[in-house]
Amino acid sequence: MRRREQVVTMSVAEEPWDCPDGVRLRRALQVELAARYEIPDQETEPPTAETVSTFLIARAGDGEATGCGALRLLDNGMAEVKRMYVTPRARGTGVATRVLRALEDQARRHGISSLVLATGVKQPDAIRFYEREGYQRIDGYGPYAGEPLARCFTRRLR
Repeated sequence: MRRREQVVTMSVAEEPWDCPDGVRLRRALQVELAARYEIPDQETEPPTAETVSTFLIARAGDGEATGCGALRLLDNGMAEVKRMYVTPRARGTGVATRVLRALEDQARRHGISSLVLATGVKQPDAIRFYEREGYQRIDGYGPYAGEPLARCFTRRLR
């Protein structure tokens, strides 16, 4: 499959967790995951406005929200990447990489030394993406420990 050209005009900025575009993007993510796994979201500790320190939205040059991602601060200088999502139309255009790098930059500003994240076995595109972006596979952590559908990753920030 050929990758699309990189989106040249794009911005990634912090926005409120409950902004309409953020709500819409997270709903689209939930619908897609429910279809892939044939079950509704089973996350025991879903992120909320109170637990997320940073929520970013990527926008195309025309202002259309094309992706999002969040950080949840954990203990011991760590943070968790949450709710990474790119609209189907914008996949392969560099949106995910820009959002992930912006989240890493935000984590560094918070003094975070390591990021962790969980994706799933039925998301091979996400698994390939995180591996390509320098994330290393780890055993399940927290609510993902022993979860057979979860694939967890970490990356040390420099």
